[in-house]
Amino acid sequence: MSVKGLHKIIYPFAPDQSGAAAVLYELGGMIIICDAGGCAGNVCGFDEPRWLSTKSAVFSAGLRDMDAILGRDDLLIEKIKKASAKIDANFVAVIGTPVPATIATDYKALRRMAEKRTGLPVITIDSNGVLWYDSGIEKTYIECFRRFIPEDNAKCIIPGSVGVIGVTPLDSDSLTSGKRIIETLRKKGSRRVICYGAGGSLDDFADAGRMEKNIVVAASGIRAARYLKERYGTPYECTDPLITDVRAGLPLDTEELYGKKVLIIHQQVRANALREALLEETGGLSDSPEITAATWFSMFDEIAEEGDFRIREESDFFDRVRDGNWDIIIADGSFRKAAGDFGGRFIELPHFAVSGHFADEESVRFYN
Repeated sequence: MSVKGLHKIIYPFAPDQSGAAAVLYELGGMIIICDAGGCAGNVCGFDEPRWLSTKSAVFSAGLRDMDAILGRDDLLIEKIKKASAKIDANFVAVIGTPVPATIATDYKALRRMAEKRTGLPVITIDSNGVLWYDSGIEKTYIECFRRFIPEDNAKCIIPGSVGVIGVTPLDSDSLTSGKRIIETLRKKGSRRVICYGAGGSLDDFADAGRMEKNIVVAASGIRAARYLKERYGTPYECTDPLITDVRAGLPLDTEELYGKKVLIIHQQVRANALREALLEETGGLSDSPEITAATWFSMFDEIAEEGDFRIREESDFFDRVRDGNWDIIIADGSFRKAAGDFGGRFIELPHFAVSGHFADEESVRFYN
Protein backbone atom coordinates (compact mmCIF):
# COMPACT_ATOMS: atom_id res chain seq x y z
CA MET A 1 0.00 0.00 0.00
CA SER A 2 1.36 3.39 -1.02
CA VAL A 3 1.00 6.38 1.31
CA LYS A 4 1.13 9.72 -0.49
CA GLY A 5 4.27 11.69 0.32
CA LEU A 6 5.82 8.96 2.49
CA HIS A 7 9.54 8.33 1.98
CA LYS A 8 10.83 5.31 3.86
CA ILE A 9 14.12 4.91 2.00
CA ILE A 10 14.62 8.01 -0.15
CA TYR A 11 15.64 11.16 1.71
CA PRO A 12 13.04 13.93 2.08
CA PHE A 13 13.88 16.63 -0.46
CA ALA A 14 14.43 20.32 0.26
CA PRO A 15 11.03 22.04 0.80
CA ASP A 16 9.67 25.16 -0.86
CA GLN A 17 10.74 27.62 1.85
CA SER A 18 14.34 26.49 1.31
CA GLY A 19 14.00 27.15 -2.41
CA ALA A 20 12.68 30.65 -1.73
CA ALA A 21 15.53 31.42 0.67
CA ALA A 22 18.09 30.10 -1.84
CA VAL A 23 17.10 32.70 -4.45
CA LEU A 24 17.23 35.59 -1.95
CA TYR A 25 20.29 34.58 0.07
CA GLU A 26 22.90 36.78 -1.67
CA LEU A 27 20.76 39.83 -2.46
CA GLY A 28 21.42 41.87 0.69
CA GLY A 29 17.94 41.68 2.15
CA MET A 30 16.53 40.65 5.49
CA ILE A 31 14.98 37.20 5.09
CA ILE A 32 12.31 36.25 7.63
CA ILE A 33 11.31 32.59 7.81
CA CYS A 34 7.80 32.82 9.26
CA ASP A 35 8.03 29.96 11.74
CA ALA A 36 8.69 29.06 15.37
CA GLY A 37 12.32 28.20 14.70
CA GLY A 38 12.44 24.74 13.18
CA CYS A 39 12.02 25.64 9.51
CA ALA A 40 14.70 28.33 9.68
CA GLY A 41 17.03 25.80 11.28
CA ASN A 42 16.35 23.38 8.45
CA VAL A 43 17.10 26.07 5.84
CA CYS A 44 20.40 27.13 7.39
CA GLY A 45 21.51 23.76 8.73
CA PHE A 46 20.77 21.49 5.80
CA ASP A 47 19.55 23.23 2.63
CA GLU A 48 21.85 26.27 2.40
CA PRO A 49 25.53 25.38 1.96
CA ARG A 50 26.52 29.07 1.70
CA TRP A 51 25.56 29.47 5.36
CA LEU A 52 29.00 28.22 6.41
CA SER A 53 30.96 30.65 4.26
CA THR A 54 28.80 33.64 3.26
CA LYS A 55 26.89 36.04 5.48
CA SER A 56 23.19 36.65 5.01
CA ALA A 57 20.54 38.11 7.30
CA VAL A 58 18.26 35.10 7.76
CA PHE A 59 15.90 35.20 10.73
CA SER A 60 13.23 33.03 12.26
CA ALA A 61 10.04 34.87 13.14
CA GLY A 62 10.14 32.96 16.44
CA LEU A 63 6.36 32.59 16.61
CA ARG A 64 4.97 31.25 19.86
CA ASP A 65 1.96 28.89 19.78
CA MET A 66 -0.61 31.47 20.81
CA ASP A 67 0.88 34.16 18.55
CA ALA A 68 0.44 31.84 15.61
CA ILE A 69 -3.02 30.66 16.62
CA LEU A 70 -4.28 34.21 17.15
CA GLY A 71 -2.54 35.52 14.04
CA ARG A 72 -0.83 38.37 15.89
CA ASP A 73 0.90 39.93 12.90
CA ASP A 74 1.54 43.10 14.87
CA LEU A 75 4.17 41.31 16.96
CA LEU A 76 5.93 40.06 13.84
CA ILE A 77 5.88 43.52 12.28
CA GLU A 78 7.39 45.01 15.43
CA LYS A 79 10.20 42.44 15.35
CA ILE A 80 10.89 43.21 11.71
CA LYS A 81 10.96 46.95 12.43
CA LYS A 82 13.48 46.58 15.26
CA ALA A 83 15.73 44.25 13.26
CA SER A 84 15.65 46.44 10.14
CA ALA A 85 16.84 49.40 12.21
CA LYS A 86 20.02 47.49 13.07
CA ILE A 87 20.72 45.89 9.71
CA ASP A 88 21.71 47.56 6.48
CA ALA A 89 19.14 45.70 4.39
CA ASN A 90 17.78 46.86 1.03
CA PHE A 91 14.54 44.88 1.25
CA VAL A 92 12.61 42.51 3.51
CA ALA A 93 11.33 39.09 2.50
CA VAL A 94 8.80 37.10 4.52
CA ILE A 95 8.82 33.42 3.57
CA GLY A 96 5.91 31.18 4.49
CA THR A 97 6.04 27.80 6.26
CA PRO A 98 3.34 25.40 7.51
CA VAL A 99 2.51 27.84 10.34
CA PRO A 100 1.15 30.76 8.26
CA ALA A 101 -0.31 28.27 5.76
CA THR A 102 -2.33 26.64 8.55
CA ILE A 103 -3.72 29.89 9.95
CA ALA A 104 -4.26 31.46 6.50
CA THR A 105 -1.95 34.46 6.98
CA ASP A 106 -2.90 37.48 4.86
CA TYR A 107 0.41 38.10 3.05
CA LYS A 108 -0.81 41.22 1.27
CA ALA A 109 -1.74 42.84 4.56
CA LEU A 110 1.53 41.69 6.10
CA ARG A 111 3.48 43.25 3.24
CA ARG A 112 1.65 46.60 3.49
CA MET A 113 2.12 46.75 7.26
CA ALA A 114 5.82 45.88 7.07
CA GLU A 115 6.52 48.43 4.33
CA LYS A 116 4.76 51.15 6.30
CA ARG A 117 6.71 50.41 9.49
CA THR A 118 10.17 49.81 7.95
CA GLY A 119 10.20 52.07 4.90
CA LEU A 120 11.75 49.19 2.90
CA PRO A 121 10.32 47.27 -0.04
CA VAL A 122 8.80 44.01 1.19
CA ILE A 123 8.07 40.81 -0.69
CA THR A 124 6.14 37.85 0.66
CA ILE A 125 6.39 34.27 -0.58
CA ASP A 126 3.42 32.05 0.22
CA SER A 127 5.42 28.82 0.50
CA ASN A 128 3.89 26.25 2.83
CA GLY A 129 6.57 23.67 3.64
CA VAL A 130 4.59 20.93 1.91
CA LEU A 131 5.75 21.43 -1.69
CA TRP A 132 9.29 20.76 -2.91
CA TYR A 133 12.02 23.37 -3.28
CA ASP A 134 11.37 24.09 -6.96
CA SER A 135 7.97 25.58 -6.14
CA GLY A 136 9.58 28.08 -3.75
CA ILE A 137 12.26 29.02 -6.29
CA GLU A 138 9.63 29.55 -8.97
CA LYS A 139 7.43 31.80 -6.81
CA THR A 140 10.40 33.85 -5.60
CA TYR A 141 11.82 34.54 -9.06
CA ILE A 142 8.44 35.71 -10.32
CA GLU A 143 7.83 37.88 -7.26
CA CYS A 144 11.27 39.52 -7.54
CA PHE A 145 10.77 40.28 -11.23
CA ARG A 146 7.32 41.70 -10.60
CA ARG A 147 8.46 43.83 -7.70
CA PHE A 148 11.92 45.06 -8.64
CA ILE A 149 11.78 45.75 -12.39
CA PRO A 150 10.96 49.46 -12.88
CA GLU A 151 8.07 50.24 -15.20
CA ASP A 152 10.30 51.96 -17.79
CA ASN A 153 13.08 49.38 -17.55
CA ALA A 154 12.45 47.62 -20.85
CA LYS A 155 12.80 50.71 -23.06
CA CYS A 156 16.47 50.08 -23.84
CA ILE A 157 17.77 46.55 -24.43
CA ILE A 158 21.39 45.94 -23.34
CA PRO A 159 23.27 44.60 -26.39
CA GLY A 160 24.93 41.22 -25.88
CA SER A 161 23.22 40.67 -22.53
CA VAL A 162 22.05 37.36 -21.10
CA GLY A 163 20.00 36.70 -17.99
CA VAL A 164 20.41 33.28 -16.37
CA ILE A 165 17.48 31.97 -14.33
CA GLY A 166 17.68 28.93 -12.05
CA VAL A 167 21.18 29.13 -10.56
CA THR A 168 20.90 28.13 -6.90
CA PRO A 169 22.95 25.60 -4.89
CA LEU A 170 19.90 23.34 -4.76
CA ASP A 171 20.10 22.62 -8.49
CA SER A 172 23.83 23.12 -9.00
CA ASP A 173 26.81 20.81 -8.77
CA SER A 174 29.00 23.24 -6.80
CA LEU A 175 29.09 26.64 -5.13
CA THR A 176 31.02 27.97 -8.12
CA SER A 177 28.30 27.21 -10.69
CA GLY A 178 27.22 30.83 -11.14
CA LYS A 179 30.76 32.04 -11.71
CA ARG A 180 31.48 29.22 -14.16
CA ILE A 181 28.30 29.90 -16.12
CA ILE A 182 29.22 33.58 -16.45
CA GLU A 183 32.72 32.67 -17.66
CA THR A 184 31.36 30.13 -20.14
CA LEU A 185 28.82 32.51 -21.67
CA ARG A 186 31.34 35.35 -21.89
CA LYS A 187 33.71 33.09 -23.81
CA LYS A 188 30.86 32.49 -26.25
CA GLY A 189 30.49 36.21 -26.86
CA SER A 190 28.01 37.51 -24.29
CA ARG A 191 29.07 40.94 -23.06
CA ARG A 192 26.97 41.05 -19.92
CA VAL A 193 25.76 37.99 -18.01
CA ILE A 194 23.53 38.11 -14.95
CA CYS A 195 22.84 35.02 -12.84
CA TYR A 196 19.82 36.13 -10.85
CA GLY A 197 20.39 35.49 -7.15
CA ALA A 198 23.85 33.97 -7.63
CA GLY A 199 26.85 36.20 -6.99
CA GLY A 200 24.99 39.40 -7.82
CA SER A 201 22.73 41.93 -6.14
CA LEU A 202 19.18 43.18 -6.10
CA ASP A 203 20.09 45.63 -8.89
CA ASP A 204 20.37 42.67 -11.25
CA PHE A 205 16.62 42.16 -11.02
CA ALA A 206 16.06 45.82 -11.87
CA ASP A 207 17.75 45.23 -15.23
CA ALA A 208 15.85 42.03 -16.02
CA GLY A 209 13.51 43.75 -18.47
CA ARG A 210 16.47 44.95 -20.55
CA MET A 211 18.12 41.60 -21.25
CA GLU A 212 18.54 40.57 -24.88
CA LYS A 213 17.72 36.97 -23.99
CA ASN A 214 17.35 34.64 -21.02
CA ILE A 215 18.77 31.20 -20.39
CA VAL A 216 16.93 28.84 -18.05
CA VAL A 217 19.25 26.31 -16.42
CA ALA A 218 16.69 24.65 -14.13
CA ALA A 219 13.01 23.85 -14.62
CA SER A 220 12.19 25.96 -11.56
CA GLY A 221 12.98 29.03 -13.67
CA ILE A 222 10.76 28.32 -16.67
CA ARG A 223 7.63 30.10 -15.46
CA ALA A 224 9.67 33.18 -14.52
CA ALA A 225 11.18 33.17 -18.04
CA ARG A 226 7.67 32.93 -19.47
CA TYR A 227 6.64 35.93 -17.39
CA LEU A 228 9.56 38.00 -18.72
CA LYS A 229 8.75 36.97 -22.28
CA GLU A 230 5.07 37.91 -21.90
CA ARG A 231 5.79 41.16 -20.07
CA TYR A 232 8.93 42.38 -21.87
CA GLY A 233 9.22 40.18 -24.93
CA THR A 234 12.50 38.61 -23.77
CA PRO A 235 13.12 35.31 -25.60
CA TYR A 236 14.45 32.37 -23.61
CA GLU A 237 15.95 28.95 -24.09
CA CYS A 238 16.35 26.04 -21.70
CA THR A 239 19.92 24.79 -21.66
CA ASP A 240 22.78 23.92 -19.31
CA PRO A 241 26.01 25.84 -20.07
CA LEU A 242 27.94 23.52 -17.73
CA ILE A 243 26.82 20.23 -19.26
CA THR A 244 30.27 19.59 -20.78
CA ASP A 245 31.78 19.65 -17.29
CA VAL A 246 28.96 17.47 -15.95
CA ARG A 247 29.47 14.91 -18.70
CA ALA A 248 33.24 14.88 -18.17
CA GLY A 249 32.68 14.04 -14.51
CA LEU A 250 30.73 10.86 -15.23
CA PRO A 251 32.70 7.59 -15.18
CA LEU A 252 31.08 6.47 -18.42
CA ASP A 253 32.82 5.80 -21.74
CA THR A 254 30.99 6.47 -24.99
CA GLU A 255 31.43 2.82 -26.06
CA GLU A 256 29.43 1.70 -23.03
CA LEU A 257 26.34 3.55 -24.29
CA TYR A 258 25.74 1.82 -27.61
CA GLY A 259 22.54 -0.22 -27.67
CA LYS A 260 21.79 0.54 -24.03
CA LYS A 261 18.61 1.72 -22.34
CA VAL A 262 19.45 4.65 -20.07
CA LEU A 263 17.44 6.51 -17.41
CA ILE A 264 18.58 9.98 -16.25
CA ILE A 265 16.98 11.39 -13.09
CA HIS A 266 17.58 15.04 -12.18
CA GLN A 267 15.81 18.39 -12.60
CA GLN A 268 14.41 18.46 -16.12
CA VAL A 269 16.77 20.92 -17.82
CA ARG A 270 19.94 19.15 -16.66
CA ALA A 271 18.52 15.72 -17.46
CA ASN A 272 17.62 16.90 -20.97
CA ALA A 273 21.01 18.52 -21.54
CA LEU A 274 22.87 15.40 -20.45
CA ARG A 275 20.75 13.27 -22.76
CA GLU A 276 21.55 15.56 -25.69
CA ALA A 277 25.26 15.41 -24.87
CA LEU A 278 25.27 11.60 -24.72
CA LEU A 279 23.29 11.24 -27.95
CA GLU A 280 25.63 13.65 -29.70
CA GLU A 281 28.57 11.49 -28.64
CA THR A 282 27.02 8.36 -30.11
CA GLY A 283 26.30 10.14 -33.38
CA GLY A 284 22.67 9.14 -33.90
CA LEU A 285 23.58 5.70 -35.24
CA SER A 286 21.13 2.80 -35.34
CA ASP A 287 22.54 1.39 -32.12
CA SER A 288 22.53 4.72 -30.27
CA PRO A 289 21.24 4.46 -26.72
CA GLU A 290 17.59 4.86 -25.82
CA ILE A 291 17.69 7.62 -23.19
CA THR A 292 14.76 8.67 -21.00
CA ALA A 293 14.74 11.74 -18.73
CA ALA A 294 12.79 11.70 -15.48
CA THR A 295 12.38 14.05 -12.55
CA TRP A 296 10.73 14.30 -9.15
CA PHE A 297 10.19 18.01 -9.67
CA SER A 298 8.70 20.47 -12.16
CA MET A 299 8.19 18.97 -15.60
CA PHE A 300 7.18 20.96 -18.67
CA ASP A 301 5.81 19.53 -21.90
CA GLU A 302 7.63 22.19 -23.95
CA ILE A 303 11.00 20.57 -23.23
CA ALA A 304 9.93 16.95 -22.70
CA GLU A 305 10.59 14.09 -25.10
CA GLU A 306 8.26 11.17 -25.71
CA GLY A 307 8.57 8.70 -22.86
CA ASP A 308 9.90 11.19 -20.29
CA PHE A 309 8.09 10.99 -16.97
CA ARG A 310 7.69 12.58 -13.58
CA ILE A 311 8.18 10.50 -10.44
CA ARG A 312 5.55 11.40 -7.85
CA GLU A 313 5.93 8.86 -5.03
CA GLU A 314 8.57 6.55 -3.63
CA SER A 315 6.52 3.56 -4.76
CA ASP A 316 6.41 5.04 -8.26
CA PHE A 317 10.23 5.16 -8.26
CA PHE A 318 10.39 1.49 -7.23
CA ASP A 319 8.00 0.49 -10.03
CA ARG A 320 9.80 2.53 -12.69
CA VAL A 321 13.17 1.03 -11.80
CA ARG A 322 11.84 -2.52 -11.59
CA ASP A 323 9.77 -2.46 -14.78
CA GLY A 324 11.91 -0.21 -17.00
CA ASN A 325 14.53 -2.78 -18.07
CA TRP A 326 17.23 -0.11 -17.76
CA ASP A 327 20.85 -0.95 -18.43
CA ILE A 328 22.16 2.29 -16.91
CA ILE A 329 20.64 4.66 -14.35
CA ILE A 330 22.24 8.08 -13.89
CA ALA A 331 20.93 9.74 -10.72
CA ASP A 332 21.82 11.12 -7.31
CA GLY A 333 23.68 8.60 -5.19
CA SER A 334 20.97 8.64 -2.52
CA PHE A 335 18.69 6.74 -4.92
CA ARG A 336 21.06 3.77 -5.14
CA LYS A 337 19.64 2.01 -2.08
CA ALA A 338 16.06 2.64 -3.21
CA ALA A 339 16.90 1.02 -6.57
CA GLY A 340 16.99 -2.26 -4.67
CA ASP A 341 18.19 -5.22 -6.72
CA PHE A 342 18.65 -3.19 -9.90
CA GLY A 343 21.08 -5.28 -11.90
CA GLY A 344 22.40 -2.65 -14.28
CA ARG A 345 24.99 0.06 -13.78
CA PHE A 346 24.21 2.95 -11.41
CA ILE A 347 26.16 6.18 -12.05
CA GLU A 348 25.99 9.04 -9.57
CA LEU A 349 24.84 12.49 -10.72
CA PRO A 350 24.58 14.61 -7.54
CA HIS A 351 21.55 16.82 -6.92
CA PHE A 352 21.97 18.92 -3.79
CA ALA A 353 18.23 19.39 -3.13
CA VAL A 354 17.91 15.60 -2.98
CA SER A 355 20.89 14.54 -0.88
CA GLY A 356 22.89 17.60 0.23
CA HIS A 357 25.78 16.32 -1.90
CA PHE A 358 27.90 18.24 -4.42
CA ALA A 359 30.02 16.69 -7.17
CA ASP A 360 32.68 19.36 -6.64
CA GLU A 361 35.10 18.19 -3.96
CA GLU A 362 36.00 21.80 -3.22
CA SER A 363 32.44 22.60 -2.18
CA VAL A 364 30.78 22.13 1.17
CA ARG A 365 29.54 18.59 1.61
CA PHE A 366 26.86 17.29 3.97
CA TYR A 367 26.44 13.89 2.36
CA ASN A 368 27.79 10.79 4.11
